[in-house]
Amino acid sequence: MVEIKTDTALEMMREAGRVVAQALAAARGAAAVGVSLRELDEAARTVLDEAGARSPFLGYQPSFAPTPFPAVICASVNDALVHGIPGDYRLRDGDLVSVDCGAELDGWTGDAAISFTVGTPRPGDLELIAATQRALDAGIAAATVGHRIGDIAHAVSTVARTVDCGMPADFGGHGIGRRMHEDPHVPNHGRPGRGFPLRHGLTLAIEPMLMAGGRNEYRTDPDGWTLRTIDGSRAAHIEHTIAVTRDGPRVLTVL
Repeated sequence: MVEIKTDTALEMMREAGRVVAQALAAARGAAAVGVSLRELDEAARTVLDEAGARSPFLGYQPSFAPTPFPAVICASVNDALVHGIPGDYRLRDGDLVSVDCGAELDGWTGDAAISFTVGTPRPGDLELIAATQRALDAGIAAATVGHRIGDIAHAVSTVARTVDCGMPADFGGHGIGRRMHEDPHVPNHGRPGRGFPLRHGLTLAIEPMLMAGGRNEYRTDPDGWTLRTIDGSRAAHIEHTIAVTRDGPRVLTVL
């Protein structure tokens, strides 16, 4: 069931989104050569705690996962696409890092992700991140009243195709509001004019995941969570929670 949010609810989601942006900024600020992924998680956790927010990631266990997720962020490095568990791995010069974070505040949720490099970027990484950002920007621009979910998906996939990047076909964005994952599903592949109609008050998490190798396949680590590119190529993941409004798309997960 798709819930259309009131303007009051959108303002409350904006506050949750602001906490997400602060947590992501803290994680990125903590990232440096020699810092563990667990320390990035601790930086984000401090922001959530100080804001009085709850993590929708911590303890989350969807049907595909063998165990509940043990952290407040996903931290995916290099060929890890999404859902990386932040553990003892220490960042190295040239790593490409994607951090995904959510926050629930006063009953409303925000969800966003960033990708960045540590130290000296490796060839192609900044271009991959920039392409992922363009794909997200295109998806957000398509999120207007009168369009459909397929228009968002088509905008995202068009950018990925122009740079010969792959994207997983069965992972994408989602509705969001009282819970982190709500209807409708927001795929990163699709046809314009198809799918759920976009209305004022619809809130979505749009999240392109680009794989530099150009293939759409991925593999799952033994932890049952971390997804990796099948060919070992680098991956980037960027996400925002947005609201469809009469005045155009509104990004909720910014500072």
